[in-house]
Amino acid sequence: MIRKIRIILEMIKFEHTIFALPFAFMGALLGGVAMEGHLPSWAQIGWITLAMFGARSAAMCLNRVIDRVIDKQNPRTAKRAIPAGLLGIGEVILFIIVSFALMLIACFNLDPITLKLMPIAVALLVLYSYTKRFTWLCHVVLGLTIGLSPVGAWVAVTGSFDPAVWVLYVSVALWLAGFDIIYATQDFEFDRSNGIYSIPARFGIAGSLWIARGFHAVTIIGFLSLFWMTELSWIYLAGTIVSAVILFYEHWMVRPHDLSRVPTAFFGMNGTLSVVLFVFTFFDLVVLHQW
Repeated sequence: MIRKIRIILEMIKFEHTIFALPFAFMGALLGGVAMEGHLPSWAQIGWITLAMFGARSAAMCLNRVIDRVIDKQNPRTAKRAIPAGLLGIGEVILFIIVSFALMLIACFNLDPITLKLMPIAVALLVLYSYTKRFTWLCHVVLGLTIGLSPVGAWVAVTGSFDPAVWVLYVSVALWLAGFDIIYATQDFEFDRSNGIYSIPARFGIAGSLWIARGFHAVTIIGFLSLFWMTELSWIYLAGTIVSAVILFYEHWMVRPHDLSRVPTAFFGMNGTLSVVLFVFTFFDLVVLHQW
């Protein structure tokens, strides 16, 4: 069982949780301080973490089950656990059920609005895996789905919405969509040959990289807007500038004629960005603001 769990965690790239989880914490901090005037409790942070783990684990497993035939045909993904026969469909489905159960338990222990919104999140988690079969906007759907993490954390703490949380949502969604486009350039030839919809397959590698740059430019504008819309100070502003530099370097690393550094740009740069912006936000709202 331990071996199977280890394979599942490897299959769903558990370490990639670092992309969305810091933004969930950021949404909780912003919502608590901006709307409630106090920091979220440790209990709320714990349940938010559990909800994030459950939602992401279920989503990734669903994606692997739904895409198992495509993954087997693609040389880059043929060695994934399901195509390689390391895991059975039943084992993965059981893990999906457990993951959604964890998400449900977490929502029960947060603000009631999170439980009401859970079906929307689940629907988007399921829908995303099918979008590459009919629209090249699949990257945007992925961003809009995972981008719900800071929104969910915000309402879990406050029980309400605010214009600032929607700015954060769009910023995170376009950031995710942008780096997913970069990642998808690796499958450019396979997608075109097999009728898979993606922005690289539709607009070419050079065109898709420009679209990703546009998405990330809007992301930085959104992050900067939060500086004026909330109680964030110069510390957060400094973090936003550092994040802009990270995104610039990410795009500098990936060229249309050289995609060898896509994996490094995808995980290294974006994982660093999410942690950096959260750390600066944490010091702003927890250390400076509270002091």
